[in-house]
Amino acid sequence: MAEASILRDAVVYLGAAVVCVPIATRLGLGSVLGYLIAGCAIGPWGLGFVSDVESILHFAEFGVVLMLFLIGLELDPKRLWQMRGPVFGGGGLQMATCGAALAAALYWLGLPWQGAVAAGLALALSSTAIAVQTMSERNLLAAPVGRSGFSVLLFQDIAAIPLIALVPLLGVAEESGEPVWLGASKVLGAIVAVIVIGQIITPRLMRLIALSRVREIFTAFALLLVIGIAQLMSIAGLSMALGAFLAGVLLASSEYRHALETDIAPFKGLLLGLFFIAVGMSIDFGLVAKQPQMLAMLLAGVIAIKTLLLALIAPRLGVAPAQRWLFAALLAQAGEFAFVVFGVAREARVLPGSWEALLTAAVALSMALTPLMVLAHEKLAARRATAQSRAYDEIEHDGAPVIIIGFGRYGQIVGRMLFAQGIHATVLDHDPDQIDMLRRFGFKVFYGDATRVDLLEAAGAAKAKLLVVTVDRLKDSLAIVDLVRKEFPHLKIVACARNVRHWLELVERGIESVERETFESALRTGRQALEALGVEPYEAREVAELFRRHNLASLQALRPHFHDEAKTVALDKSGQEELEENLRRDRQMREESRKAEGWH
Repeated sequence: MAEASILRDAVVYLGAAVVCVPIATRLGLGSVLGYLIAGCAIGPWGLGFVSDVESILHFAEFGVVLMLFLIGLELDPKRLWQMRGPVFGGGGLQMATCGAALAAALYWLGLPWQGAVAAGLALALSSTAIAVQTMSERNLLAAPVGRSGFSVLLFQDIAAIPLIALVPLLGVAEESGEPVWLGASKVLGAIVAVIVIGQIITPRLMRLIALSRVREIFTAFALLLVIGIAQLMSIAGLSMALGAFLAGVLLASSEYRHALETDIAPFKGLLLGLFFIAVGMSIDFGLVAKQPQMLAMLLAGVIAIKTLLLALIAPRLGVAPAQRWLFAALLAQAGEFAFVVFGVAREARVLPGSWEALLTAAVALSMALTPLMVLAHEKLAARRATAQSRAYDEIEHDGAPVIIIGFGRYGQIVGRMLFAQGIHATVLDHDPDQIDMLRRFGFKVFYGDATRVDLLEAAGAAKAKLLVVTVDRLKDSLAIVDLVRKEFPHLKIVACARNVRHWLELVERGIESVERETFESALRTGRQALEALGVEPYEAREVAELFRRHNLASLQALRPHFHDEAKTVALDKSGQEELEENLRRDRQMREESRKAEGWH
């Protein structure tokens, strides 16, 4: 019966995730909110498919553990040491300000000062799982706002340990009888054990397991390593997630780092999804119905206080002013460690009456609101950007013989070469931030839409000799070429193409001077790769030249047929076979030549 129950629960969890997450993602709500909605749907206050929420939540916390282990693998000890300022300075500032403000608000609501301090500090902690997953989905982890956010989250994970130890001291729980020195020894011993396991034992064991060439055993060892370290830290009374993070940092320089990431990532994704589902199931909608005003006041207070304070201190943490509200939206929720703190507070009798249930519900609801807050920020930012979009510049044509459209990484090289020869050019670009930066360096660049004939006329297209088109978007590039060919037929055009399709489209329009954006640099890199592998430089040059000739010949053969997809595929396949045959023949000729030279 137990096996049937486990299988049934697995079907329920997986089915809910498969249904809700794709719908939420398609609606732009993100996967986290999809998991939370799935949990609400199947939990005790939804369809009632699952009732034992607490045990599922404890099990699913391993998703957070695995996530922090993988984050640790991305940070070597040197980089972690470099982050000590943002971690302890920025994280300490966030905890102090938010914790003090929330504790004062809870005391004002009637909670005794001991409970207000414990709950205020617990609510100051943010959800590492929610925040990191949300940042990851939006590619923010490598951005300054993401780095600052992660530094704060890392400090919170460290601060959760003394906070859990502090709570019983505020209450009237019975003494455990364990001396303080013994507890400190356990903590120190656990940390030393993790360092020994990560630096000395694990690399040697992984080397032995890798020699067996049995992939599933390596995967099993990877899971055993993370779960074992988490359990060791738990026995010592420390955070399992922090222990896993420390182990990841110690293995960041290991040659098996990528293998560990590959093996653990699928389990992390599933368990983290299960954690979010469990959080959704833990929302007590019965309590919401009984005490809606109190719960709404707690939820609004936590979100409002943390959002305001995070936005105020964001510049001190290295967050750009334009990103401070995004930073606040990412960290305004309460975190999963609050559940642990509230449990300890209940045992220590620090939280009287229904306070624990109310605060737990507020934490879960705040976590559910985070994706919506980030989404709302994105919508408002997009609307503000549209409202504040600047008008096109009035172009001052000074008789320059050249017009450059697009002044990104490709167009800048062309422009600088012309400027170095004393050739003036009128430059148009559509990126306001790029234009402002270029103007600071003395470039004369104008903001405008080059697909409009009036702006081209203002730029001097009627008298110019040459137009250089280096815009990124294929659609815009072709629209500009079509417009210029029609309105200014005398104007010579030089263009860059992003890919083969773009090249063919431009050549079909009669543009003879077309270069693919990365073709020549890729050929040069290929030559360098051959030389690094021991091929003689002149041979590498010959191979690259053969490839260039063959590639250009193939493009010319494609020109009459590139609108016919079936014909294009057939020609491409035959061209690839011909190239392989030519390279094989050339290699054979070189080998025969070497033998002849050796014979003589």
